Amino acid sequence: MPLTSFAARAGSAVKAFAEASSDLLMQPTLRLGVTGLARSGKTVFTTALIHHLTETHALPAFAPAHEGRLRRARLVPQPDDDVPRFPFEEHFETLTGARRWPRSTDRISQFRLAIEYERANSWRSGPGTLMLDVVDYPGEWLLDLALIEQSYTGWSRATIAGTRRAGRAAIAAPWLDLLKGLDPAAPLDEVLAERASTAFKAYLAGLRAGPEAVATTPPGRFLMPGDLEGSPALTFAPLDNLPETLDPGTLGGLMERRFEAYKAKVVEPFFRDHFQRVDRQIVLVDVLAAVDAGPTALAELEEALDSVLLSLNIGRNSLLSRWFAPRADRVLFAATKADHLHQTSHDRLDALLRLLVSRAMRRTEAAGARVGTVALASVRATRETTIHEDGESFRAVAGTPEAGEIVGDEVFDGQSEAAVFPGELPARPETVLEGGVAPGSLRFPRFRPPLVRPDALGRPGHLPQIRLDRAMQFLLADRLT
Repeated sequence: MPLTSFAARAGSAVKAFAEASSDLLMQPTLRLGVTGLARSGKTVFTTALIHHLTETHALPAFAPAHEGRLRRARLVPQPDDDVPRFPFEEHFETLTGARRWPRSTDRISQFRLAIEYERANSWRSGPGTLMLDVVDYPGEWLLDLALIEQSYTGWSRATIAGTRRAGRAAIAAPWLDLLKGLDPAAPLDEVLAERASTAFKAYLAGLRAGPEAVATTPPGRFLMPGDLEGSPALTFAPLDNLPETLDPGTLGGLMERRFEAYKAKVVEPFFRDHFQRVDRQIVLVDVLAAVDAGPTALAELEEALDSVLLSLNIGRNSLLSRWFAPRADRVLFAATKADHLHQTSHDRLDALLRLLVSRAMRRTEAAGARVGTVALASVRATRETTIHEDGESFRAVAGTPEAGEIVGDEVFDGQSEAAVFPGELPARPETVLEGGVAPGSLRFPRFRPPLVRPDALGRPGHLPQIRLDRAMQFLLADRLT
């Protein structure tokens, strides 16, 4: 049964009604979804968001803070007791104490902030409190939303066709060799199904093995199964030469049943219980990794973002929709790691992101939602500088490369600083999609987080950021007036 049916949405409608009633009658609440593909910086964004709100740092582009109306924000118990708490304290210590980037998101998590502020409305003054619920979840799960309306046959054909994309032949070879010997009409065989699934999972792991890989092929839970590891719902794979109908007693029938079980037991509950309930959405995108990987990776990223946005419940909220079927009325696309470029290329990074999501943006705006883009660094790891070489000056960035990173002929130990000229993005974003930037021609070494020391009173130091405050303004400010 497709999720678009009334029955499948009933559970989320009940939750939405309860939450909306609470907002209207008791406590205003805003639910923010933090999403994005792997390595896009979701954990860092969420950690930095909590840090700046709870420490009330100067945030020039975030009006409630800039105007002095942000009184305080504090972490309070979250509303969903069956969802793990976002480990802010652990991630903040990793960033500032160990100067390492936090581990990637491998499960769904949540936190609630009680934000106390002074109202700015002329018709309503005095103190107010907004409960901000943020849901953070793995990027791999995001791509599974595209499976909801797909059939097993359609998914198999699309996935096998995807192996023909540039750079995938060698990775896919072991799985495709096994696939040649599998007959969908053969009798049901559990051992053979497990062998096929294991080979397919190795292919998926290979797609995202490289540090700059842009892997967008679902199912996402195959790479982070959690408590579902070894279950039949995670033991299937695409098959070739599928007939129009599959006999339940065949290998193809077994794979089809498990594919449908994966959607029913894994994807649909996630969509219904979490993804569909958000009021605001930020989609983090590592555009620079795709640029470094080449036009094919950029095209794949564009396709993935488009399919994800098709799954979002987006639009302008009426009173009835707010109660029974809430929509995300604002969506922000954020190109992360802007600190790897000189500020003169930040607008170009934003323009490239806007080009990648242009189709999705038009649909979002047509549905009545507000949509925006920004190039940001949730935690800024570099500072800007100038390199002088052979009588020429180059706009560069300087920071501490991670141990093992190579800049020129030098291998870094994780302690020494380096000034790097990363190159420049073209003024015309279409040039990148047309192959005008050679893969690997832009240098993006991985930098360690910045050195942050406590102030004289022992309070946590200020994590530097680039345009995080603009993202906060777009996503939160109107609800703090």
